[in-house]
Amino acid sequence: MISEKKTGYRKNFSLILTFIALMSVLFCLSLYLAYNFSKKFIENEFVSEKVNVLEQSIKPYNDFFQKKLPEVSYYNGYLDSATASSFVDTVLLEYPFVSKVVFYDSEVKNTPVSDGLNTGKFSFGPKNIYQFGSLIPQDSVLLFSRENTRNFIVGDDFNGLALKLASYIESLDTTKVPDQDELFSNFSNVRSNKITYLNIPRMEELKAYKKMLRNVLDPQPVYQQDMMCFHLDPYKIKIINSRPLLYQFIKIQPLTYDPLDTSQAYLSTEITLPGPFSDYKLYFISSKSFVDKEILSYFLPIALAILVFYGIVVLVAFLIYRNLNINQRMFKLQYDFVNNLTHEFKTPVSVIKIAGNNIKSATVLTDRELKLYGKILDEEADKLNGLMNKLLAFTQIENKAIQLNRDEIYIEDFIESTVESHRLKHPDFDFTYEVSGFSTFVTDPVLLGSLFDNLAENAYKYSPSERKKLHISARLIKGRVVFRFTDHGIGIPSSEINNIFKKFFRIQNQYNQNGSVGLGLAFCKELVNFMKGEITVKSRVNKGTEFKIVLPYND
Repeated sequence: MISEKKTGYRKNFSLILTFIALMSVLFCLSLYLAYNFSKKFIENEFVSEKVNVLEQSIKPYNDFFQKKLPEVSYYNGYLDSATASSFVDTVLLEYPFVSKVVFYDSEVKNTPVSDGLNTGKFSFGPKNIYQFGSLIPQDSVLLFSRENTRNFIVGDDFNGLALKLASYIESLDTTKVPDQDELFSNFSNVRSNKITYLNIPRMEELKAYKKMLRNVLDPQPVYQQDMMCFHLDPYKIKIINSRPLLYQFIKIQPLTYDPLDTSQAYLSTEITLPGPFSDYKLYFISSKSFVDKEILSYFLPIALAILVFYGIVVLVAFLIYRNLNINQRMFKLQYDFVNNLTHEFKTPVSVIKIAGNNIKSATVLTDRELKLYGKILDEEADKLNGLMNKLLAFTQIENKAIQLNRDEIYIEDFIESTVESHRLKHPDFDFTYEVSGFSTFVTDPVLLGSLFDNLAENAYKYSPSERKKLHISARLIKGRVVFRFTDHGIGIPSSEINNIFKKFFRIQNQYNQNGSVGLGLAFCKELVNFMKGEITVKSRVNKGTEFKIVLPYND
């Protein structure tokens, strides 16, 4: 049976070890795939997140283009140098990427101008041109004025938007009101690093411009128009790195920029700036060791989740292994119990059967034979009765089906009667005892007697013939009665100490091959618990065992 037990354990252990090995391989594979997924994800993020960085960085420009530029139209063409200077100051302060502003104080009339655009009766030219910029701390610089002889050639900024204005007026349908997007796009001109903006005239003025282009003569009308050319510096755009753990360096570079370091130790990507900055790009570069940190920070939570899952699987495997062993042990204990119980019943039943057959078949029985058969039948019936009573008592105690009686006993008389009964059964059993601290004791004498009988029987059974000795001590210590049963038997292995109080458990040795169902010590444990006490054991192999029982005193 021991061999079968070990074989079963080895089989279960091999199965669970194989399962854990398989799960470990899956665990390592999962970690590998998770890391590759994290690496691919972060590399894709490296390429895609540049759009968010661009949107964040270019947001001030969009605000400038969509909100600040249209404010020029609020003045309806009547900006002067002082008001234009105040307006430009706010622009330079709020938008550092605007390096300078050229202000054209212009007018539209039906008489020719020397500098500007002349088309039929439609003429558009500047009266004064001023420059504002970060290098000019306070006042504006006058670049051109019709009232002096200072030479200045109106450049492409003015002429380009003037032609755009003339083309738009030529194609304008004056019976319809144009929408704001149409007006905004036709009264502004976006070029490399420049935005030129002309204030949007009212509908009446647009109709008048249309008449001028058609050479319709009017009495010399003059309309004020303001034009501003904003010079932009892309290198002054504030870069907002929304992913500092992903992008190590972000720089603004020309489109033609070609990095010298193209080694595989770096990751790089780029995206073109919009509008007037379209000749430039945002250039992103990070060392692979820098990106690896971000990959690791993304991978670790996934790895932790995999580890927790693996831990749960291993725990479940361990519990399954434990339950398999427990079930196997319980099956073995139950098998042993049935086998030993059958043997315990079979022996007296067989003896009774033989004695009964002998009486039945005998024609005449002498007095000696009658006494012999009567004694045999009486003893075997007592054995069966004792076994049945033990099983019944055990079940009743487990189910709390009996009441605890409380009688006062004289402890020395009680121990002496126990000793005498066992001396009669086992003349070679050497008993000694001592009592100190008390003489009487309130308890259940039947249950206490069962405790003494079981422990005395164990001491006799598991001791070699030359060491069949038992010493019983009874002491009153701190208000509790302490009994110690000390023998000189074969002892209990330390590996089995935690199992001896379990039902149906039997230690496999030469003293315990037959004749035990594994209920004795389990019965003692249940008795002590029922009596609200404690039982412990200390043992040394081949030296002896001591059982210690602590019970309440007169509780």
